[in-house]
Amino acid sequence: MPGLDWLTSRPIAHRGLHNAADGVIENTATAFTAAMAGGFGIETDLQISADGEAMVHHDDALGRLTQGNQPLARMNVAAIRAVRFKATDDRILALSELCELVAGRVPLLLELKSRFDGDLRLAARTAAVLETYTGPVAVMSFDPEPIAAIRRTAPTLTRGIVAERYYTHREWDRLSAAAKFKMSFLLHAPWTRPQFLAYSVKDLSAVPPRVARNLFGLPLLTWTVRTAADIARASRQADQIIFEGFRPAPTGIKNS
Repeated sequence: MPGLDWLTSRPIAHRGLHNAADGVIENTATAFTAAMAGGFGIETDLQISADGEAMVHHDDALGRLTQGNQPLARMNVAAIRAVRFKATDDRILALSELCELVAGRVPLLLELKSRFDGDLRLAARTAAVLETYTGPVAVMSFDPEPIAAIRRTAPTLTRGIVAERYYTHREWDRLSAAAKFKMSFLLHAPWTRPQFLAYSVKDLSAVPPRVARNLFGLPLLTWTVRTAADIARASRQADQIIFEGFRPAPTGIKNS
């Protein structure tokens, strides 16, 4: 798609260039700084706080990587800032702090996490923070609703959809079979109008990503690329990789 070459020009580090064995934890300033030093784009996750701030964290609750076990949506920013990671001195960042850190040096790909409950505060806050950000940035989500909201309220902000063919992980148990089908086959596209697609690397041979890329010309990113087999599949069927666990060539699969 014209104007989105920056989105596929280089590999994108999944949750930053992290390596727990070296003390570099996902979605931290240290991981993001490492990604920038390597010349990679950054993919990261956003959660909403109780007082409506966009916070950089993958899980909707503390505990896997941090002290505590509370849901972030029940904590205010001050409480979240006080949280300590188990293996690093990093702290959870607000989106505004991430923007200050990256400062347009590499592409920024922000996944809006969702509980599929109609809460659009994260989409609204993300759009508000990004109004003054001048670097290459895009938002995406599995949930069509926040992306449709971005289209309505911030139409100039680059937006995409994250999807896979089969939603079998237990995290998707909350969704009906009809909802999963709609997400898998991008049936929401008439009102979300995604400008790119991020599809599971294991499912690249499915019809939806092939149609999106080859018929509608949408840039196709693929996640999460970890193995030589993943790279080979992505090289044939996608435009760029969202990777972790290794250091790819500077251009990834671009022009390969």
